[in-house]
Amino acid sequence: MSMRSAANPIKSRGASGNPANRFEHVRLEADAEWNPDDDPLPTTQFIKDASSTIIAYNDSPDVGFEASINPYRGCEHGCIYCYARPTHEYLGFSSGVDFESRIVVKERAPELLREELASPRWKPQVLGMSGVTDCYQPVERRLKLTRRCLEVLAEFRNPVAIITKNNLVTRDIDILAELARFKAAQVFVSITTLDTDLRRVMEPRTSPPTARLAAVAALTAAGIPVGVLTAPIIPGLNDHEIPAILAAAAKAGATHAGFVVLRLPYSLAPMFEQWLEQHFPDRKEKVLNRIRDIRGGKLNESDFGARMRGSGIFAEQIRALFTVAARKAGLNQWRTELSTASFRRPGGTQMELGV
Repeated sequence: MSMRSAANPIKSRGASGNPANRFEHVRLEADAEWNPDDDPLPTTQFIKDASSTIIAYNDSPDVGFEASINPYRGCEHGCIYCYARPTHEYLGFSSGVDFESRIVVKERAPELLREELASPRWKPQVLGMSGVTDCYQPVERRLKLTRRCLEVLAEFRNPVAIITKNNLVTRDIDILAELARFKAAQVFVSITTLDTDLRRVMEPRTSPPTARLAAVAALTAAGIPVGVLTAPIIPGLNDHEIPAILAAAAKAGATHAGFVVLRLPYSLAPMFEQWLEQHFPDRKEKVLNRIRDIRGGKLNESDFGARMRGSGIFAEQIRALFTVAARKAGLNQWRTELSTASFRRPGGTQMELGV
């Protein structure tokens, strides 16, 4: 599929088409008589993943954990700004509609996780979930891969930190509360906007803001440490909402907060520009210019230390606004420190394992 014109967004999708894969030399181009309105709406396909491992490692100083698990590749949520979209190109797909409609499923994720945690080579440490794509995207309701992975983590008492935009996380409160008893669970709920209309076009298949705040309240009531992420902050579009988001999150029971400024790697930049033209043409140039202001004149900055926060006067204004709002809301506490002290392997004890 070629990129649709700016006048033709696709219902319930974040992207409007499939930009070319930067690794592929063969591309499908529409002919001169092609009418994008004649295309059927893309349906979601689920593709089996044959991976033999489930734990991935990173050495990024910008990420709060070194190891993570992602049961799914691609994400039905369809957030137009998702920095993970270009990762779908490694699979031969597009970062556009393919990313949100061709979901690669790691069916053996729980079994692989058990094998890796049971190995003497595993060094107990915090595992992140949703470091790339949301582990509570809609298909999780049916497949329950995330829940089954959490059951394994609870069996080993290995700590986990989850990031999600979906109220579905509340389904697993029973397991998360058990892990929390051993300081081994923490959830970050991502709240990007309180504007339901903006959410509908920016994050089309995510839980509404009220449902995310309800998730914060439910998790907190169960004794599970909850933080809120205002991520991404898009200058000129949702940055003015920072105080209101943090105040609402604190009222719901969150204890700490963080933020990430929008970044637009590879094909994500032109897709985001097209999305602005479709939905916010009056604000398009202001938003893009603000992004360039905090990205050294570009739409993306990949350097460690700067890619999450940006630089320059507007980046400093965002940081100052967030800091003041977090302090006012009482969300300037440091996040809960998770512990590996209770880690165990079936048949062994913590003391025998030396952890």
